[in-house]
Amino acid sequence: MTEAADRVTPSREFCVYTSCYCEENVWKLCEFVKTERTAPLEQLFVVFISNDNRMVPLWKQKSGRADHPVIWDYHVILLHVDTQSEVLVYDLDSELSFPCSLRLYGTQALRSDRHIKPEYHRKLRVIPAESFLLNFASDRSHMRNPDGSWKMPPPSYPPLQTSEWQMNLDNFISMSPAVGWGTVFSLNQFLQKYLECSSTASSSSSAQS
Repeated sequence: MTEAADRVTPSREFCVYTSCYCEENVWKLCEFVKTERTAPLEQLFVVFISNDNRMVPLWKQKSGRADHPVIWDYHVILLHVDTQSEVLVYDLDSELSFPCSLRLYGTQALRSDRHIKPEYHRKLRVIPAESFLLNFASDRSHMRNPDGSWKMPPPSYPPLQTSEWQMNLDNFISMSPAVGWGTVFSLNQFLQKYLECSSTASSSSSAQS
């Protein structure tokens, strides 16, 4: 089965997308899955990638050049963890397929922290999609210049807010386990945990075929 057949979102060109608002793009993907019921929402996880310095390299990004990484302050992707198939990554800013396997994304986009200076080591905050939809809020103030103008044009729809919050983006970008929602992993911990899910699914599929 192809990855396109496994896709639980619209194809890339039909997704709600605004450049430099990755957290909202992923929120919209989660909303689509919840509304259209294309997969059980509990199989979806939102992943914030950052570190205490807010400097994280990612490869195979559309804004990158050749094989050079893009250094983001943070980035957000969507993870689909189905015990019956390989774990998939949805990254609207990636040159890789949409979705692509976590195994490929790990090798091509995340790579390893082994040969990277410590200040660039990645951490990942993994939040259940349901929790993200319920709790995330952004007034987009982080995208304003001091004079009030936009650094990048905002999405056309209203800001995402909850009854309790107008802005809590920093609680998701933070890699302190004491803050925010979800679970914080080192890159190695993250890959070990979720690639193991892929391996388990692969073994189960082999046993059934």
